[in-house]
Amino acid sequence: MRAFVTGGSGFVGKHLLAALAKRGEPARALARSPASVAAVQAAGGEPWEGDLSDPERLRLGMEGCDTVFHAAAHVKTSGPRAELYEANVRGTEAVLEAARAAGVKRLVYVSSQAVLVDGGPMVRLNETHPLPRRPVGPYPSTKGEAERRVLSVNSADFTTVAVRPPLIWGPGDTTALPAMVAAVKAGRFRWIGGGRYLMSTCHVANVVEGLLLAAEKGQGGQAYFLTDGAPVEFRSFITALLKTQGVDPGDKSLPTALAAMVAVTSDLLWDVLGLKSAPPLSRTELLLGGQEVTVSDDKARQELGYTGSVSREEGLRSLATQAG
Repeated sequence: MRAFVTGGSGFVGKHLLAALAKRGEPARALARSPASVAAVQAAGGEPWEGDLSDPERLRLGMEGCDTVFHAAAHVKTSGPRAELYEANVRGTEAVLEAARAAGVKRLVYVSSQAVLVDGGPMVRLNETHPLPRRPVGPYPSTKGEAERRVLSVNSADFTTVAVRPPLIWGPGDTTALPAMVAAVKAGRFRWIGGGRYLMSTCHVANVVEGLLLAAEKGQGGQAYFLTDGAPVEFRSFITALLKTQGVDPGDKSLPTALAAMVAVTSDLLWDVLGLKSAPPLSRTELLLGGQEVTVSDDKARQELGYTGSVSREEGLRSLATQAG
């Protein structure tokens, strides 16, 4: 495989580059800053300077590559929709345009379980569940639109596949875990409704396993959920995850109804005022972390041979060892 990776300096991208290098298939990766160049090199990739706004530069980087992994995205769960649309939808359109122009044969898109956020709990959903007409929040809506575009251009000459990991965790996390640790240390962390609901998770190594299998065996025009296996109680898992960082989340809880009021009010105020800072709680955060969110990865296991080789127990032990 000769691959081109977008988002190579990010959480998933760095692990993917390292896995490809370990297989003797070092990939070229998009890098838009000196820090990104250094991160790509450290992960074992070949930096290609540019960004998602330049399809021609992308095309040149993809020349000679047979596979593209599109992992770059704006991952904030709040903020101006136009900003997320530019990165997640327009950026994906540029990647697709460049890949086809460069003669790339396969493209694997890093999607998310968030594309199914519609306001209610997500209980053991699979890939037959349709994308909602009105997804809640700019992140779910733009990721869903991007996934639609990716899968809609699948053809005999250009195979496109999407993978949908739920809560991604593991070493090098730059989003979820650091945010939770910061919230606990600032005294702002609260369990929503007690936190005793089920959640699907996916260790970053398992995400990479699924990405590589999707590149090799994924059926064109199809999406695949990836998980760590059976769902786990959210509160138990997050407590264990934070413990690896020497942090105790405590017992403070926020009633679900009150959390919903805070989230709706925050989204409205931040939208009207055009605020750039993160709100106390967004509706997207509430729906992804304040109720059951479970999905089935049976399709990936049956069609791709996916196993989710890193167990939660193994992943937690490894994180605790690294933190120590």
